Amino acid sequence: MRFKPSIKLTVLMFALALVFARLGYWQLQRKAEKTELFRRFADAPVMRVEAAMAAGERFARVEAHGHYDPRRHVLLDNRVFQGRAGVHVLTPFYLDDGSLIMVNRGWLPLPPDRRSLPDVPTDPGEREIHGRLDGLTSHGPRLGQADVLNPEQWPQLMTYLDPGALARALDREVPDWQVKLDSGDSSGFGDRDWKPAVMAPAQHGAYAVQWFGFCATAIVIWIVLGLQRGRSRHSA
Repeated sequence: MRFKPSIKLTVLMFALALVFARLGYWQLQRKAEKTELFRRFADAPVMRVEAAMAAGERFARVEAHGHYDPRRHVLLDNRVFQGRAGVHVLTPFYLDDGSLIMVNRGWLPLPPDRRSLPDVPTDPGEREIHGRLDGLTSHGPRLGQADVLNPEQWPQLMTYLDPGALARALDREVPDWQVKLDSGDSSGFGDRDWKPAVMAPAQHGAYAVQWFGFCATAIVIWIVLGLQRGRSRHSA
């Protein structure tokens, strides 16, 4: 049985196989990165929020004492929970030393017409809260113009969290950190099953298998078409 693949077929299939292999390898790298990220999340220390921010200890399980701002809430738009569109509520929390940190209290629904914003019931009394420390700034491309917050209008929507814009609206220094409130805290709302990333390591592993499968398929197609071309040349 003769094997005579064409030059064009060989170049095409090996180019595809190389691309698929590189994508599979990239997904394996992403899996390793996510595995480390999830490990850090699971093994995060318990700290006071002030110490965690000073140490830059992302994912630390923090406790903080102070009180909420009962009025000036920021609603982070485009949060979907159980198939419904809504917002995550971020409320300023004033620590005992007078400094401020934003607290993500979870999800509230938005009405379909978006002409009104949800009520945000907030007890302004002294309390201790617990949660996960995470970065405040939104990541990824910013679409459209930067959000402009009106310091006289609360609550208000944001699409991209920007500590600078928040600081100007609140007239206070806002650190680039937030506390994601624990699911058991009664001052929060829905969707507080926090994770370090949207996509788990296993998903990256599945994508890697898929890309390596495409690579193998390209090579098999090259072999099959080369054999078919060899047979036709031989019979001619």
